[in-house]
Amino acid sequence: MVQFIIELPGIGSIKDKRRVVKSLKDKLYRRYKLAVSEVDLQDSLSFSQIGAAYVSNSRSFGESVLQKAMTLVENEVPGRLHDIQIHSEQY
Repeated sequence: MVQFIIELPGIGSIKDKRRVVKSLKDKLYRRYKLAVSEVDLQDSLSFSQIGAAYVSNSRSFGESVLQKAMTLVENEVPGRLHDIQIHSEQY
């Protein structure tokens, strides 16, 4: 699981913010098959908190997919990233 906050400067409306967030969610799903959701800060114009999950039978492979996804986010998001947390569990 990965969770991060995006700072979105210059967003003028919730509609603009949702467009940016939806585009990012769609890219993460299409490229990495992550389950993605805006988990907090929905009413904020300047920030969005995104959570994404990936299930794999290999911990190292799952973590590498999440690292690649975060590289995509860093390159695609028009704002800054804050508080990136990657968490993995093995059963």
